[in-house]
Amino acid sequence: MIPLNRYLRQPHAPDCACSVCWSSRELAKPAASQFILCTECRPTRVFTVVTTMAKVAGVWRSIHSTYRVERGFTCAKHMPALRPPKYWHVIYDSGMPTPFVPVREPFELEG
Repeated sequence: MIPLNRYLRQPHAPDCACSVCWSSRELAKPAASQFILCTECRPTRVFTVVTTMAKVAGVWRSIHSTYRVERGFTCAKHMPALRPPKYWHVIYDSGMPTPFVPVREPFELEG
């Protein structure tokens, strides 16, 4: 019988197709952004306009700031839909759910 230590921690071949090597190759690829904005779309940005500084415990810290917000814009093509996709529907609505009550003692039907 061949000992198990002989097979453990062995290097894989460069063209190995096992799931571990495939996963490592996929994770090494740069992630593509799932939501690419067009030239019309722009994110919301916040700029600090005025900052009031004061010495707190011997260290200068910001105690009050005024900000300017530049509102973002999303074009109609990238705007999410107002209603869910068509596959969202109720197949059968049986009403309010019935709570599960465990039976602690066995019982017999009378009759």
